[in-house]
Amino acid sequence: MALSDQLSALATRAKAAEDRAAAAKQKAKTDLEQDAKAAHQSAQNHADALRTKAAETKDQASAGLDKVQQSWNDHVAAARRNFDDRKAAHDLKSAQRTADRANKDAEWAIDYAYSAVEDAESAVLDAILAQMDADELTNA
Repeated sequence: MALSDQLSALATRAKAAEDRAAAAKQKAKTDLEQDAKAAHQSAQNHADALRTKAAETKDQASAGLDKVQQSWNDHVAAARRNFDDRKAAHDLKSAQRTADRANKDAEWAIDYAYSAVEDAESAVLDAILAQMDADELTNA
């Protein structure tokens, strides 16, 4: 898949996430719980596939990207554990703190994803420039 096609797929996926988040407020709690569980599984599947891809291309990819991915995976796992632990609390103050923390985690994840999209754009443009340089040398 061409890099520009991958960026397009990323934009489509981001739009789908936006649409699902907007619709979530209108759903029944049990339906939303199922959606959240499915989203967690999808994210885990994607992370697993990314780990496999990174392992297969380890000599080709930047070593720093592997560390970033592991750090992100650790953060997501900790956030989910914390959310699950706090979800068990039944008093109002605990429930509100859990909701506040979940909102902060979501804000951070969105900021991180936004940064990742900008980094992806930069990497795509660098790859195109590198290919142009190689083509110029080929044609010289």
